[in-house]
Amino acid sequence: MEKDARPNWDSPMQFVLACVSYAIGLANVWRFPYLCQMHGGGSFLIPYLLMLFVEGVPLFYMELAVGQKMRLGSIGAWHAISPYLGGVGLASVVASLYICLYYNIINAWSFWYLFNSFQSVLPWSQCPVNANLTGPVEECQKASSTQYFFFRETLNISPMIEDTGGMQTSQVLCLLLAWAITYLFIIHGVKSSGKVVYFTATFPYVVLIIYLVRGLTLPGAINGIKYMFTPKLQELANPLTWINAATQIFYSLGLGSGSLIAFSSYNEYHNNFEHQAVIVALINSGTSIFASIVTFSIYGFKATVNYENCLERTRILLLNAFDLAEETISINNVFDWVIKLNASHPEQFAELGNKLEGCDLTTELDTAVEGVGLAFILYTEAIQNMPLPQIWSVLYFSMLLLLGMGTMLGNVTAITTPLRDFKFLAGVRTEVLNGTVCLVLMLLGLGFTTPSGNYWFSMFNDYAASLSLLFMVLIEIVIISYIYGIKRFEKDIEDMLGHRPNWFFKIMWVAVSPLVLIVLIIFYIVSYIRGGAPTYQAWDKELGKTVLTNYSVFGQVFIGLLLASAVSCVPLTALHVYCRNRKHGDIKDEVRTESALSTRFTVIR
Repeated sequence: MEKDARPNWDSPMQFVLACVSYAIGLANVWRFPYLCQMHGGGSFLIPYLLMLFVEGVPLFYMELAVGQKMRLGSIGAWHAISPYLGGVGLASVVASLYICLYYNIINAWSFWYLFNSFQSVLPWSQCPVNANLTGPVEECQKASSTQYFFFRETLNISPMIEDTGGMQTSQVLCLLLAWAITYLFIIHGVKSSGKVVYFTATFPYVVLIIYLVRGLTLPGAINGIKYMFTPKLQELANPLTWINAATQIFYSLGLGSGSLIAFSSYNEYHNNFEHQAVIVALINSGTSIFASIVTFSIYGFKATVNYENCLERTRILLLNAFDLAEETISINNVFDWVIKLNASHPEQFAELGNKLEGCDLTTELDTAVEGVGLAFILYTEAIQNMPLPQIWSVLYFSMLLLLGMGTMLGNVTAITTPLRDFKFLAGVRTEVLNGTVCLVLMLLGLGFTTPSGNYWFSMFNDYAASLSLLFMVLIEIVIISYIYGIKRFEKDIEDMLGHRPNWFFKIMWVAVSPLVLIVLIIFYIVSYIRGGAPTYQAWDKELGKTVLTNYSVFGQVFIGLLLASAVSCVPLTALHVYCRNRKHGDIKDEVRTESALSTRFTVIR
């Protein structure tokens, strides 16, 4: 496609909203609060904000500059710098393909929960009755109603990854709906997605604000917020705190997947991407902190409810064991009575044994949950304890859907834009090309709707696009700084913006950001080696909880293929170009030799 025929965003605002909608996803809502909880609350914000400026903003800036300058998708942009580097773009497409395969199943689960939110009684708020009508289902009793609904009613999960089984009809239909809406969002390329982002980028903030107002009015919410902002400064000495801060910045901004290059390739040539890079990065991190305040208010509420329920169970236990009047003990003086009864009736108190629980609010707040455990189990536990839970459930899962769909726009665009740049696909209508991509990805993603689908989801989430994206961005920044040349890159930016980047960005690109990426890669490789055989959380229906299980040999081989498949595109493409050039060079040499021999023969004759 000719560069002057390339479609553009209707306005710079559309581009900013597209980047915001893509960057602000589920990781902001369910991973950042988990990392805050795990690494000392307010202490985690120090390395997080530092990594934002050392790593996030410079790399975000670089990818926007490459896309806007080249006016091509990831494959074409890196191929334009050198044909040997086309594999960098191909690797980004492979990584985005993997992300699309498993990411939309989260949207399918969100649709399932959203539809079930319109019932008079939320189905995850109570355990179903067993076949004999004598009590709750045993599996649900051992777990909890929210866990049972997710693992059994939603996933019908198998005990291990090898037990595949058939596809779940409800999940297939929800996945089909998720892909159908994704297609409608991108049907006309940036002309349609540019209008959708006005909604997908703004509505989640409306829901978060509503949840914040509601969360702050819940009993115990202040306990969660205090927990978040109370720093544990000893965590700053933990290297893992800094590593997790850097990786959170990296993945939440969507670096390396090709989406940012694809988005910026539709900009006007002189668009001020410098300001936009800083704005989007700050909005992304600000949203993570804002979403954490909302989440920790819910944490505080849930922890307080669990704590008070524990106190109530202890109160009833003491009343029954010591035959006391109902009004004697309240949840406010339970601990006083525990001390008193232990001193006055030590033998009788000792008989309580394991029946007496250790109720502790701090322990409840320390329980860290991330990923689907936070989104579909912890949040639903909190929602079912709110007044009018159906309303809060609809709002919450609508927000999850829009966050997920906004990210899917970027992931699919990272695939369709490079394909559109190929000459043999230039004549294919945008609607047909985008529809074909969505259909193929949906068919490939049907494996996630089987009983073992959640285990495959965890595998793809952990290994498909983690280490490979770090490698690719490291290769990108080395290409820009040392192969393409930082001076040449500065001139390109000056040509687009009218001024060169300041000294801060140049230092980051040439030295600091590559060093941070190398440290991250080394850390991941060492962690993989020291961690032994890779594991996953398998659901044990007899215990009513997940248990740590080793992947089989097949699973480990598949993980190896996931890790290598994207990164291997870089050397394999370079080798292909080298062999092709050498072959063509040999043919040209043969032609020149034959021509010279023919001329010589004619002269002699």
